[in-house]
Amino acid sequence: MQLRFTKMHGLGNDFVVVDATRTPFALDAVRIRQLADRHCGIGFDQLLVVEPATQAGVDFRYRIFNADGGEVEQCGNGARCFARFVHDKGLSAKREIRVETRAGIIAPRLEDDGQVTVDMGVPVLEPAQIPFVSDSCAAVQPLEVDGQTLAITALSMGNPHAVQVVASVDAAAVAELGPLIESHPRFPARVNAGFMEVVAADRIRLRVYERGAGETLACGTGACAAVVAGILRGLLASSVRVETRGGELQIAWQGPGTPVLMTGPAVTVFEGEAELA
Repeated sequence: MQLRFTKMHGLGNDFVVVDATRTPFALDAVRIRQLADRHCGIGFDQLLVVEPATQAGVDFRYRIFNADGGEVEQCGNGARCFARFVHDKGLSAKREIRVETRAGIIAPRLEDDGQVTVDMGVPVLEPAQIPFVSDSCAAVQPLEVDGQTLAITALSMGNPHAVQVVASVDAAAVAELGPLIESHPRFPARVNAGFMEVVAADRIRLRVYERGAGETLACGTGACAAVVAGILRGLLASSVRVETRGGELQIAWQGPGTPVLMTGPAVTVFEGEAELA
């Protein structure tokens, strides 16, 4: 069995994209993990699947699988690559499409300069819906991790995030604290751990330890979550440049009840076929 795929990346957050609009997607978690292996497989942070829409008023269904084989709700960098893929492959001539995900409808738009803007929807701040075990809706909450108390902001961008402010992302203990936060019992669906350095009201630096993938060069939903957290804390303006290790995103949010807009690049690396045993 052969799998045709496109390798893409958004700021170094890399993906394998599969067109399943005509042939049903049938890879299990074991095969996904094999393909994700960077030494013996293709190598990727997430596998993105383009499927026919299952409801009226949308153009496609978008599925996301982490490198560990688990299916997740949302991926911001992947959403930009998704929009670029369906346009480049001639699956849609629209500059803006409506896409169903496990987290709801998103609307990626291809800009004139080649970048992609995605309406990522309204962030979820209610603990039970994140999900996060807490009796408080406070913007900053304590989280006990490895004998220390971290001050986090918990929210969902279609997937759960725990964002903390650090003095320097270069010195942040991402490798040590990231997995402990990801699997913390107060996050029953696990969580993406964001480490945010505030440079100015309109600029932050960010590292994210992603649920099921480890630290990636960039995380689109993580960038959205960090900006939302910074605005809720009174640290950031409504439009913020987010510097990741893979490059820059522009994130805009007008406050509670409004959607987050993310703008950034989406790049095709190569086309290929993989032989599946």
